[in-house]
Amino acid sequence: MTTKSIPLTDELHAYLVGHGSPPDEIIRDLAEETRAVLPDEATMQVAPEQAAFLTFLTRILGARHAVEVGTFTGLSSLAIARGLAEGGRLTCFDISEEYTGIARRYWARAGVDDRIELRIGPAGDTLRELPYERYLDFAFIDADKTGYPIYWAELVPRMRPGGVIAVDNVLRGGAVIAPRNESDRAIAAFNDEVLADVRVDAVMLPIADGLTLARVH
Repeated sequence: MTTKSIPLTDELHAYLVGHGSPPDEIIRDLAEETRAVLPDEATMQVAPEQAAFLTFLTRILGARHAVEVGTFTGLSSLAIARGLAEGGRLTCFDISEEYTGIARRYWARAGVDDRIELRIGPAGDTLRELPYERYLDFAFIDADKTGYPIYWAELVPRMRPGGVIAVDNVLRGGAVIAPRNESDRAIAAFNDEVLADVRVDAVMLPIADGLTLARVH
């Protein structure tokens, strides 16, 4: 037994993925294409167990209104869309036509493109176009790290009571302990902001590069 999360070797990680909901052919192909076409950016893609968790979490919440900030090539949005309740909609915010062009193809292949609306532009601006009311069931933040406080400020007031915000990369590979650059410092400060936010209950989980789940009161 242990009182903290254990480190994952490659073999143990493969075992973990294989004994949850393993990636299907569409997810495997998307991950492989992302690595082949965008080798320098491929680490921006969520881990396979994280994708499975996003589908699982969205289903548990019975989410019908969801938002994603930072779509990249579409793995996380595909996972979220698959977990939406009947009639559910996911609104994605990104700035890249190139990356999301790959996402669009895989959304269509998975048969979830009719559940997803993509808005291109700086999310700090486009998020403000959402209705200013408490209607969102789920939100996922995984974009530029210095923008996290802006996205948080726009999303929290729009979450229904009991709605959940998931925030990726909150550990920065461990660099939140000793920040090395602007993004590391931004995430360390953001984590403190979430901890102090009385509007939410939050837990930080050691999934992939760290995932914070915040339930809005």
